[in-house]
Amino acid sequence: MKYVEFRERDHFSHEEVIALAYGRLVEDAPDEFKARFPLPPMLMVDRVTEISRRGARGRIVAERDVRVDDWFFHCHFLGDPVQPGCLGVDAIWQLIGMYCAWNGALGTGRALGCQEVEFFGQIRPYDGTVRYEIDIVRYQELPASGSSIALGDAKVLVDGQEIYEIKRAKVGVFRDIDYPDYPRPSQHSRGGRLGE
Repeated sequence: MKYVEFRERDHFSHEEVIALAYGRLVEDAPDEFKARFPLPPMLMVDRVTEISRRGARGRIVAERDVRVDDWFFHCHFLGDPVQPGCLGVDAIWQLIGMYCAWNGALGTGRALGCQEVEFFGQIRPYDGTVRYEIDIVRYQELPASGSSIALGDAKVLVDGQEIYEIKRAKVGVFRDIDYPDYPRPSQHSRGGRLGE
């Protein structure tokens, strides 16, 4: 699809989510457009059912189908399979990063944290659908650095029952931090503080 269409869409299919993960969704993207979902099995989203903006605020809703053979059920835990809660938090970061790109942020997304996480339920192998509901409470472009940042409050539901609540999940999009020449050592081949 064209970049203009990407920015105007209000939902994305499974095929489009996978295409974004592989960097093949937008055919005429600007040079600094580096938006990606993680590849499976780390990709925690099957489809985006709603994405919208209202000024500096917005909303993104997505789903993932639970599969009895999901990789994490084989190791977490033996005889007591449960999806790790951190993967639900990572799904929220993945989606906020996509929201930034959909809003026009150019660069590479990175999770920056969250204020509060509460788990009061779990995802098991025979559940059906996980739903992520994120209210973007602030999206801001930082012109001096070319970066963008978004904060969101989220709920994770399984088969319609709320099981996690995440407050002020934060994602930033930064220019010139990606590592496209991997596995060769280069300027960005080591970690460290962003912006250093």
